[in-house]
Amino acid sequence: MKDILNQLQDLRRPRLLIRAARHGVDNYRRERDLPRHIKSGALPRSGASLFKLMEIEAIENARRLGGEAEYNLVAHVDVLIAILGEARILRASRQEAGRIT
Repeated sequence: MKDILNQLQDLRRPRLLIRAARHGVDNYRRERDLPRHIKSGALPRSGASLFKLMEIEAIENARRLGGEAEYNLVAHVDVLIAILGEARILRASRQEAGRIT
């Protein structure tokens, strides 16, 4: 099974969506933004969050590709921002863990 960060590298979306998400990721705040997507009491760790966010994003992308009326561009970009933000947090924690050992 592929690592979640490798799965992210394989994610292919329109350039404009990715650029919009990259533009917004610097303002991503886990405690404020993640609960909007993951409806649970306690926030999961970044790896688990990424899996859930990827599922949510796949649904949004299917709506986009299907031309469904329920598709919401802003919600799609918002989920992509959360994915990029969580990936950033996960990478930083892995680097920190590597320094400790």
